[in-house]
Amino acid sequence: MLIPIHPKDPQPRLIKQVADTLREGGIVIYPTDTIYGLGCDIFQTKAIERIAWIKKIDPKKAQFSFVCADLSHLSDFAKQISNSTFRLLKEYLPGPYTFILEASKQVPKILHSKKNTVGIRVPDNKITQALIRELGHPILSTTLPGELVEEYTDPEIIHEHYQNLVDIVIDGGIGGMIPSTIIDCTGAENVLVRKGLGEWEE
Repeated sequence: MLIPIHPKDPQPRLIKQVADTLREGGIVIYPTDTIYGLGCDIFQTKAIERIAWIKKIDPKKAQFSFVCADLSHLSDFAKQISNSTFRLLKEYLPGPYTFILEASKQVPKILHSKKNTVGIRVPDNKITQALIRELGHPILSTTLPGELVEEYTDPEIIHEHYQNLVDIVIDGGIGGMIPSTIIDCTGAENVLVRKGLGEWEE
C-alpha cells in the first residue's frame, strides 16, 4: 500500500493508520532527513525477523537503529552517558546522524549482539517524528537492501520493488541519496564510522 503523507503537515489520520500497522507487527518504508528507511515497531519480534529476512541478515549482527522523535527515550535504550556525550547529541540532533551508544537491558533480546550497542537516530523529518509520537516509542530502522541508492529516492519506484514484502510505503516526496553520518560514542574518543550527510570534524 502506497500512502502519500504531506511532508510539512502530516495528516493525523494517515499517521495513525501507519502507527496502527506498526503496532500490529507490520513493516513500513518511510522517509527520513536522509534516505528512505525500512522500519517496524521495536517490540514486534516477528516484524524484526521479517526485516532481517528481507535484508538476508542475522538480527544479532544487523546494523539496526532506534529512530526516536527526540532524546526523551535515550535513557530507556542506552546506558547512562556522560554529560559531554549528551551535549553532543543535543547539539547534532535532530539531524542526519546516528550515534552508537552502549545498549541498556531494555533493548529487545532479539537485538542483543556481542558488542551490545544501539544506534540512536533522531531524523529532522516531520512525518517520522509524528509517526513515532503517535506510536509512543522508537521505530527499529535499517537501510533498504542493495547498493543502488538511486532506486530508493522515488517512493513510487520503492513501492513497485517492495509492495509484496512490506505493508506500507509512505510517499513523503523524493528522498535523499546520502545516508546518515555514524559516530561511535562507546569508547574514550568519539569515532567516525561512516561519513554521510551530516558534517563532522574529527
